[in-house]
Order: sequence, then structure tokens, then C-alpha cells
Amino acid sequence: MAEMDCVFQCGARELLPDNPVCAMKGKWNETFFHNDHPIVLELGCGHGDYTVGLARVYPQYNFIGIDIKGARMWQGAKKATEEGLANVAFLRTNIEMLPYFFAEDEVDTLWITFPDPQMKKATKRLTSTYFMDRYRQLLRDGGRINLKTDSPFLYTYTRAMVEENKLPVLCNTDDLYNPALSSDEVTDARRLKTHYEQQWLERGLTIKYLSWQLPKQGALTEPEIEIEKDTYRSYGRNYTSQAK
Repeated sequence: MAEMDCVFQCGARELLPDNPVCAMKGKWNETFFHNDHPIVLELGCGHGDYTVGLARVYPQYNFIGIDIKGARMWQGAKKATEEGLANVAFLRTNIEMLPYFFAEDEVDTLWITFPDPQMKKATKRLTSTYFMDRYRQLLRDGGRINLKTDSPFLYTYTRAMVEENKLPVLCNTDDLYNPALSSDEVTDARRLKTHYEQQWLERGLTIKYLSWQLPKQGALTEPEIEIEKDTYRSYGRNYTSQAK
């Protein structure tokens, strides 16, 4: 990991002014990508294959996979290095720490792919208002957030959060691969499948997809809603980002 040019690593104890990773804040395009393309983050990128897959399909964007587990992330970093993909980077850190590494308006879009639904505590959910307030610190005004999930609980919660705060919805479906759906938004969301996503589809289960915009202004409120918890047994989260 330390020898890969596309990998940056920084833990909480390493947040120092002279840390090269902290110095990247506001300068990712200038210092690393050497272009002015929009930056897209995949949060909880796992093995990083989805990040790499997005970079292959959309060369007009710069992609950064975020995860804390380097033992998984190195696989995507290795692929990006071997393929010479200049629009891919990986940042090993906690998602709560993102404002330390990205400046205001530096990020265009967030992908959240099959995260742990965190059914016990709202502030741990990557789609909670706790995280929305943090995303606002780096996402452009009206920036886009895309969620793919197998979890009925997380989908229901996120939809309620979006509705409660009147956030502009770009796409919303509880069955992404329903053949009756044919919009451009749905087509784009179908272009890549994680390994985890493919497993659910093979079992005949549905993938939920919700995409919305996050304005800078306005206080965010947690939804007051009772949600039935997921009862099925999930696949191991180690395989959430192996794109097909």
C-alpha cells in the first residue's frame, strides 16, 4: 500500500499540518489528477473494484475510493496501477474524517454502495443527517449522493430522511433491475454491479437505489419513523465492491 502512488493513508493520530495527505485538501485535481474533472468519492469502497469500474466507464471524472481497511483496498489500487488508470485514487481513513482531506465544494458526487445498515444507531448510518452535515463540508452545493443497498431497513430510513428534509430526488426505486424501468438514471445505475449486488440478484432479491441532491443550506432533521429491521442473513461485507 505504501508503495502505490495512487494510495493515501491517514489515521486520526496522523492529522498533522505537515502530513502530505492533509496537504492534499483542496488540491486533489492540481496535485494528483492534473486536470479539472469533477471528483467522485465511493464511501466504504471495500476491495475498490467498483471505484475502478467507474473510472473505466467514466474517464471524464476523477474517482477516489474511501475505506479504513487497507487489506481489502489494495486489490483495487493494484488493478488501477496495473491498468495505468490516471483517474483513480484511494484514501485509507475513517469516513468521519473526510472534511480534513477535502475542501469546500471540492467533491461533485458521492457513491454509497451496500453499506452496513447500522440498524441500532442512526449516527452510524452513512445516510444519516450526522453524515449529511459532514458531506456538506466537501460536496458542492446541490451535489449528488447515490445509494445502492440490499437492505429494506436502510432504504426505508434513507427515503424517510430525504423526504423529511425535502431534498431533491433524482431517482428512487426499490427494484433497480425491474425491466419496466427505462430512464437514463436507471440505466446509468445499472452499468456496474458489485459482486455483492450480483449475488443478491442471482437469489432473486431486489436492489434498492436512491439518488438525491444535497443543498448546502437548511438545518437537517432526523426522521421520526418506526422501521422494521432486516431479518435476512446478509452476505459478508468483505465482498461489497467487486464490480462485474
